[in-house]
Amino acid sequence: MSFYRDFHDKTAIADWSRRERPSYDSIAVRPLSPILGAEVEGVDLSRPLSDAQLADIRKAIADHLVLVFRDQEITAEDHKRFARHFGTLHRHVLGGARQLSSNDHDPEILAWRTGPEARYTAGDAWHSDVTCDPEPIWGSFLRVTKQPEIGGDTAFANMYLAYDSLSEKVKALLDGLTAVHDGGKAWTAGYGATPQPGQTFPSTEHPVVARHHLTGRKYLFVNEAFTSHIVQLTRSESDAILGLLFRHIEKNLAFQTRIHWRPNSLVFWDNWATQHHAVWDYYPHERWGERASAFIGSAPQP
Repeated sequence: MSFYRDFHDKTAIADWSRRERPSYDSIAVRPLSPILGAEVEGVDLSRPLSDAQLADIRKAIADHLVLVFRDQEITAEDHKRFARHFGTLHRHVLGGARQLSSNDHDPEILAWRTGPEARYTAGDAWHSDVTCDPEPIWGSFLRVTKQPEIGGDTAFANMYLAYDSLSEKVKALLDGLTAVHDGGKAWTAGYGATPQPGQTFPSTEHPVVARHHLTGRKYLFVNEAFTSHIVQLTRSESDAILGLLFRHIEKNLAFQTRIHWRPNSLVFWDNWATQHHAVWDYYPHERWGERASAFIGSAPQP
């Protein structure tokens, strides 16, 4: 008689928790969970950062995947200056239609407002941002500029661990497969957005399992918002495998951390090795946010 190998999840979690962590000379880093997320202290994002601080922040994002900077009174230019240290700033295809805050003139900041009249809210599903792009953004930098008194957390999930905790047989099946990430699936089906005249939403093929440019580790790179199908499988096979992976991500709370927003917080996350979910539990109250994002001129590689 054989049993399901549920212990494989626990082994992967234990291995991740026991991994060697870097040390930091110029910042303080306080982990929020054994799996991902940390608060960073000793940084003022309204001022230029030193080379030592930037080096430590690069080590911290590679290790913790999600970094929270509290008590940061910054402008839009400060926000963008920080993001530019990690790549070229992204211009979202829906930016002109959906920027509703005071920075609606700025194509390098995607802003939104969710209020009682909203039928949709940004990020209300497990996803990585804009994976339909040929060169998806890898770093996202978010400020919530108006927050309900209670609620409105953002949940994050670790995609290294999502991959590591799969059985070896499933890993062997996934390695070498590619999947299509479709902007129409996310934005038309998800938000009811339609392309402007002459515009099409991007659609791109990416590896189902990729190897990270910062760490060399493998991570799972499919998400329910954007990923439509696996290219090498039949439609029914693809639906079954993607459904398994999506449920694997959303049901395993041990892969996840929730970030509670406070005024003047900025959250920086690795958009390739994590997924996130904006929790819409505050209706009919309002939540506003502004995001800058950075890409590095390459796509995830197998």
